Amino acid sequence: MGTWHSSLQRRAWRPYIEASLLLETRLDEDLRAAAGVSLMDYHVLLVLAESPAHRLRMGELAARMVFSPSRLTYQIKVLERRGWVLRHPSPDDKRVNYAVLTATGLEALHDAGRHHIATVQRLFTDDLDEHELGVLANVFTRLQRRLHGMHQPAAGEPADSPAAEQGGSRR
Repeated sequence: MGTWHSSLQRRAWRPYIEASLLLETRLDEDLRAAAGVSLMDYHVLLVLAESPAHRLRMGELAARMVFSPSRLTYQIKVLERRGWVLRHPSPDDKRVNYAVLTATGLEALHDAGRHHIATVQRLFTDDLDEHELGVLANVFTRLQRRLHGMHQPAAGEPADSPAAEQGGSRR
């Protein structure tokens, strides 16, 4: 293959990264204007709604959101103030807290969801045929699985360290 500058890889990467950032920005702006909900608020509510008993351990929720623990704590506090999420300590381990979706939070998700789904369709999926949607679903599902399984080297740890090669734990 030629240089990165003229490669098919670059021709795929540049429009992807620029379009995905623009799409995320537009979806966030639209949700805020229509429902008073940020895209991150919506995603937290959605993940909790899809979880058993509408609850997840804070650590698991942070991993699913790709948030640091402190970022998730901030996000949950925002949602708690709105009455959409509660934090409950684990009865088994006092060091563990659960984020629990409230009935009000589920209602907010449903209210925002109707508009959000229409916007996702308008901005993203309506312009794609069934084959293209299938390709995107396959590509991004595979990428998501690969990225979730990747070891993230610790600060100062070389990417080719034995821990990285063996898929050591994430920090």
